[in-house]
Amino acid sequence: MNKNIPTPHNSAKEGDFAETVLMPGDPCRAEFIAKNFLTDAVKVNDVRGIKGFTGTYKGKKVSVMASGMGQPSMGIYSYELFNFYGVKRIIRVGSMGGYDKDLHVKDIVIALGACTNGNYAAQYRLPGTFCPLGDYGLVKKAEELCIQNNINYKVGNILSSDTFYGDASYAEEWGKMGVLGVEMEAYALYCNAVRAKKSALCICTVSDSFVHNKENLSSEEREKGFSDMIKIALELA
Repeated sequence: MNKNIPTPHNSAKEGDFAETVLMPGDPCRAEFIAKNFLTDAVKVNDVRGIKGFTGTYKGKKVSVMASGMGQPSMGIYSYELFNFYGVKRIIRVGSMGGYDKDLHVKDIVIALGACTNGNYAAQYRLPGTFCPLGDYGLVKKAEELCIQNNINYKVGNILSSDTFYGDASYAEEWGKMGVLGVEMEAYALYCNAVRAKKSALCICTVSDSFVHNKENLSSEEREKGFSDMIKIALELA
């Protein structure tokens, strides 16, 4: 029996989570995925409103749990899943702001790597700047699924920002370096996966654009309108 569980952030028991967990940021999106894409989904966590569910998809056990917003929150939940609950892979399914002119709302971004303007990796005491990568096998399979389903997508580097309300001019500077867009959690997820010798991938749907200013999705569309991304993640699971 694992003495580390339950945790201060997770009331689930040993064995409650599948080996693969989908992680949106929003608890409402986690519940939406469980109710609309999983069979016989059971709630396994609701501490602090961070909802987690386990069910099946095409006969395979799959879990979905929210990460909350930002790297500290993702850092806590993904760390506990990897290190205490026996989870082998986490697939983040989130929204992002696009920096690339070829990306439009509802397009998919598969994060090969993640940059940050934060300090999450300082905990590892490395003499340099660490660049975490997603699991290449998951990246490759996600790309194949996009091609098979005629989904507009790009594979590349993204930015995990510690600030939501910041200087919009930075978007152009990151874009010049080939960064496809910005979200808030992937960097911490990738660091935790590497450290735990587990697998992770971040798949995002472009919800608004820093290049095409009139393109954006409502909060309801963000919660319920990401079916392509969710189906890709479930097929990976």
